[in-house]
Amino acid sequence: MSLRDEVINKLKRIYDPEIPVDIYNLGLIYNIDFEECSKGYYCNILMSFTSPNCPVADFLLDSITRNVSGIEGIYKVDIRVTFEPPWTPDKITPEGKELFEMENVGF
Repeated sequence: MSLRDEVINKLKRIYDPEIPVDIYNLGLIYNIDFEECSKGYYCNILMSFTSPNCPVADFLLDSITRNVSGIEGIYKVDIRVTFEPPWTPDKITPEGKELFEMENVGF
């Protein structure tokens, strides 16, 4: 499994407590890339929130850092939050849409 796949698997375990879909399938993760360093890799994550006033933003950022930092080979996690472009429901992955349907939640 690639390092990117491992990061994605960890992100798929993190949920906004108010939404029944993980942050990856919700489309909050815009980009994941890596920079090699002498101690492993820096994992750079570009993401957004469903709203600039997200009440669980700190919780989500902490969860991402904790989970991704635990991957062997990851030395440091750097998360940048952007609202350009703003998150919209069309960013939800097909898997995320299925999860919403299974929960009978419309978006």
